[in-house]
Amino acid sequence: MKRRDFLHTMGAAAASGMLARVPLGSARRLDRIGLETYAVRHAMAQDPERTLAAIRAIGYTDVELLWSFNLFGRTPQQVAATLKNEGLRAPSAHMSADTIFVGWERSLEKAKILGHQYLFVPDFEDWTKQTLDDWREWADRFNTAGAVARKAGIWLGFHNEAYHQKPIDGQIPFDVFISRLDPSVTRLQLDVGNMLIGGGDPMQYLQKYPDRFWSFHLKDAVADRSRDTGLGKGIFDFKRFLAAVSMLEQKPAHVEQETATDPAGDLADARSNFEYLHGLEF
Repeated sequence: MKRRDFLHTMGAAAASGMLARVPLGSARRLDRIGLETYAVRHAMAQDPERTLAAIRAIGYTDVELLWSFNLFGRTPQQVAATLKNEGLRAPSAHMSADTIFVGWERSLEKAKILGHQYLFVPDFEDWTKQTLDDWREWADRFNTAGAVARKAGIWLGFHNEAYHQKPIDGQIPFDVFISRLDPSVTRLQLDVGNMLIGGGDPMQYLQKYPDRFWSFHLKDAVADRSRDTGLGKGIFDFKRFLAAVSMLEQKPAHVEQETATDPAGDLADARSNFEYLHGLEF
């Protein structure tokens, strides 16, 4: 076809609306969907191996482990073998804050056995409910421990809880903490549900700190923000949020519904949440 004829044909097609139905960009989906094992803690406590197999059978590709639960009574080697057998990846784990003080280098070796890229501290508990200086001191300790972790090829990170949005002396402690962290040796995990429950706006944080959040907990919240709920059953716009995350394919995202709603148990909730995310286009 000559160029003039081609342009004429394209123009006619546009005029008839044929081209209007062709999308300018294809919709995206999550390539990898992870599950924080706290969401299935009851099943994990009964039988970790069978539960991990069930998680993979649902369709999840990743899990986030719980060092703070002592890997549900299994050694790193045992868990690593189960992950390999089931075809699961564990890019991260949650651990107690005091892990960075004693045997930190040994913990980093443990992380390598399990294939972790990140070790997240989920909370500082009562240590940071009083003063902003406590938050600043923790940030300094994080920077020091994070530098050691980077030499081992691991990232030390922090995960937000709801109370981290409660002001101290007129300031949001989570913001004070972030501003003092060194982004070259530390990263953050954004729990969207916890932030909603605490009164914060996950979209606002994503925009304010576009290069700081490298992992996510996908969690919805009920209308009065009193508790979490199943994905798509609450107030959060996951399509808008996921579409706004830059380099999403490089950032592990884990489902974590803490409040069970399905009478069949936490694995049933995990299945419903996976099906929601698996079908979500953004």
